[in-house]
Formats: sequence, C-alpha cells, structure tokens
Amino acid sequence: MRRRVFYIPGYDPFHPRRYRELYRTEALSQAAISGYAITVSARQGGDAFGWRVVTEMDGIASEAEIEVLLWSDIVRASMRQGIFDTYRQLWRTVRSYVGSGAIFRLAGLRKGPTIAALYPIVMLLLQLVVALGAGVVAGWLVRMALPAGGLSALLALASGLAGAALVLWQFRRIDGRLYAYYLMHDYAFTAVEDGAYPLLLEDRLREFVVRVAEALRGPHDEVIVVGHSSGAHLAVSLLSDLLRAGQGPCDGGPVLALLTLGHVVPMVSFLPRAQRLRGDLAYLSASDALTWVDVTAPGDGCTYALCDPVKVTGVAPPDQRWPLILSAAFTQTLSPARWQRLRWRFFRLHFQYLCAFDRPGDYDYFRITAGPLTLADRYRDRAPSKTVITRAASGYRDLP
Repeated sequence: MRRRVFYIPGYDPFHPRRYRELYRTEALSQAAISGYAITVSARQGGDAFGWRVVTEMDGIASEAEIEVLLWSDIVRASMRQGIFDTYRQLWRTVRSYVGSGAIFRLAGLRKGPTIAALYPIVMLLLQLVVALGAGVVAGWLVRMALPAGGLSALLALASGLAGAALVLWQFRRIDGRLYAYYLMHDYAFTAVEDGAYPLLLEDRLREFVVRVAEALRGPHDEVIVVGHSSGAHLAVSLLSDLLRAGQGPCDGGPVLALLTLGHVVPMVSFLPRAQRLRGDLAYLSASDALTWVDVTAPGDGCTYALCDPVKVTGVAPPDQRWPLILSAAFTQTLSPARWQRLRWRFFRLHFQYLCAFDRPGDYDYFRITAGPLTLADRYRDRAPSKTVITRAASGYRDLP
C-alpha cells in the first residue's frame, strides 16, 4: 500500500515540526501497544514540510508520505494584535455571534464548545476589571501621597492608567498558561468576516488544491486529506474545490478520502456569511468521488462531538452519503488511569485523535494514515455511532 497524506492543522501558529514529532512519538507508542512495526523518517527533497512512514501491520508492508498543508503564517499574522486591538476583536466577535443568534443555537448542540468560546471573553473581561481596579488603587495612593491640587490629580490619573496598563501587560505575558488571547484570536479570525473565508485563506486553499491534484496523478493507492479542528472545514472546502474543478480521482489512479477529526464546523457554518462553507458541505456530502469519515469524542469539550456537520447546518441534500460519523470514545479507548490524567486537560484531549490509545478500538490514526487498508475498506461495513446529532439547528441555511 502506497499512500499520500495531507494534514491540515487547526488554528495553530507553530512550526509544523511539532506535528512531525507528535506523530513520531505517538506512532511508536501505538506500535508498542498494538504490536506492529512503524518507522518515521525525514522526507527527502520536495518543497513542502513532511515525513515518510514505513509500516508492517498484519504482515503487510505499507508506506506513506505525509505533508502538512501550512497556513500557520496566516494564523501568526492574525495574532499580531496589541492589547487594545484584542479587546476590539472581543467586541466584534461578541457582536457577530450574539447579533446573529449563532451562539444560542450553538449552545443547543453541545455545551462544551460554547463554554470554550465564552472562556476567552469572560477571562479577558475579568482581566480588564482587575486592571481597572489596580489602576484605581494606584491613582488613589498617589493622590493621597501628594498635596491637593491640579498637578496631583493629573499625576494620580497618569499613575492609574499606567497601573492598569501594567496589569494588562502582565496578563498578556502569561497567556501561554491562560490561553485567553490565543482563543480570542481564534474565534475572531472566524467572526471578522461573519463566517466567510478571508482572501488570504482563499488563496491558500487554491494552493492546497494544486498539491492534492498533483498527488492524485501520482503512483499511490490512496490520497487522504486529514483535517483537524479548524482544519476540518478547510479540508471540506479544499476537496469541494478540487472536485468541482474536475481534478478528482481518475480511473486507475489513487482513491480519495477525507478524515475530519474534532471538527468545529458549526462555529463557522452557523454564521450569516458562511454560504461558501455551507455550499461545500452540501456538495461534498453527496459526492461519490471520495470516502468521508468524521471522528469526534464526547469527552473532547472543544469539538461538536457526534454532530453531523452537514445535517446540523441544515444543508443536507436528499442524496447525502457522507460523512460516516464515528466516536473515538475516549472513556473506552483510554485506560481509566489515563483518562483521569487527561480528562481536565481540555487542549490536550483535543489532540488525542492524533495520539496513541492504550485501549484502541477501530479508530487508530496510524493504521489509517500508514496501514494496509484504505479508509473506504477499513470502514466499509461500519455503522455510524449511536446518538449522532442530526437536528438542523442553524438559523442561516442559504447557499452560494
């Protein structure tokens, strides 16, 4: 089996080597647990970042080339906001989600992602209150220490403003532990265009289409696109563009597959100007040119677990075929001890789909991306998980 894998990360500003190292270490852990052989090595040549995987599973040798489709530079650019601009983003994001009514419809699907969306708003407002309180105290202390007069009032005001600014700056410095600014930039990136893709992202998607189209003309058995978190809806749009342009699989060539992990599709598709994404969901869900499997887990509070992204958006066509909705079932596929260690580490759990499971079920990221079976063959007779949410909940269902 020869496979080409394209991985689209979520809203992540980091270098893609982070994903290579995660894959390497977790693949070795899964191999030790599941009893197969896997080797991860640097990819030779080429103009894109990736790695090569060689496996022997169930007595069958396979190889895969994995490439990260990068948009981290766009993410980093969107995060270059000062403190004042971040609070301006907060206002714009609240106005977008509350004004459109999307936040209330999203809360009716899954509480976890809604709480995750509200967290940076509440945290940043709390930081502002603390900063203003510190500023008031600083100003009062200066006013008490100086004789009454216009100059003392001016110095007290300046001290208060400086104190508030210093507190906000200190909060910004420790955001690597709080994630308030990071998450605010993430949600603001979607809200700034009310669900429409920014032009820079549209340009990048066109580049992605070229990469995948080239792979579909190559000597592979399967080409699989993996979209994680925010990368899930980008993968949907990428493959929709590819198929509409007539650059899909050809006779005798590799089969095409889509694996979406930990999706947050409703955060985008429920917004008023997300016609592009809604149209892509409707189109791809009826296509017979690919296999689309969606994996989430109720234990992941940052995803819309077991929500059919097409149906809940309200754009499911009568001939919908995809996605096949599966649960990674963290409470079953992770040992009790490991689940207890991870259950409150929300961001780590959101990456569990890319990691090893100590009680693996029929979802194994490394078998899917580097094993002997195509995604279609692996899940050919698999029924959807129980309790899939299919209720149309979006208030905006218009298409392009």
